[in-house]
Amino acid sequence: MPNTGARRIRSLRTVALMFAVALIVGGCSRDGTQELSVDLAESRAVTFSTADGVRLAGRLFGEGDVGVVLSHMLPADQTSWWAFARTMADEGYVVLTFDFRGYCPGGDAGCSSGTRDISEIWLDVLGAVEFLQGQGARRIVLVGASMGGTASLVAAAQPGVDVTAVVTLSAPTSIEGLTADASTLAEITAAKLFVAGNGDPMGAAEAARQLLAQSQPPRRLEIVDSSDHGTDLLNHGQAEYVQTLLLDHLDEWARV
Repeated sequence: MPNTGARRIRSLRTVALMFAVALIVGGCSRDGTQELSVDLAESRAVTFSTADGVRLAGRLFGEGDVGVVLSHMLPADQTSWWAFARTMADEGYVVLTFDFRGYCPGGDAGCSSGTRDISEIWLDVLGAVEFLQGQGARRIVLVGASMGGTASLVAAAQPGVDVTAVVTLSAPTSIEGLTADASTLAEITAAKLFVAGNGDPMGAAEAARQLLAQSQPPRRLEIVDSSDHGTDLLNHGQAEYVQTLLLDHLDEWARV
């Protein structure tokens, strides 16, 4: 089991790092969310393809035997994960953020090809898994926010996919043709952590309870006192607690 004393020390370091590398700059992104300026000096831009031939843009952070795929929410893009990707890289993981098909924020955030189709984004997650395995990752963890969480569950349920752990932040059970139902969840043998805020106006807490009830062990539910959704849970009031939850889950289940 994780050392709680070490976790408390790491929590303080995590918060300090978040303030250092994720400074809010003026203005808002196109979807109305706050933009974060993150030091990308120790990451690199990458591209990879899905099984159906879509070319995706991503960034790779860190090095290690455990690969972590971070899948973004709607209507964000991979930039919403960058600050936490840096934190995870400092913990010894190799971390991949990417833009789902049809998302093209440009600049350092890259541009993925294809047309936006939420029902197909689980294929993007599988492409990310294959990419990290090609980079030498011996174990794979899927972490997804909102639709990215649902896509992570669907990807983890596919035949032959070897995933050690899955974490969802505010994942819906279904969104625009992408569904994590009982039959899907029954196929996931990885250790699952479902996180949501009790005040999330999109009903994420109830969805998390449903996902837990339909899943097989090992599984865990964490409902936090927050109205934040998806990656916002990592950046606002409950950020320290939620970050520690995720890092502890990976320490317990995914360390090689």
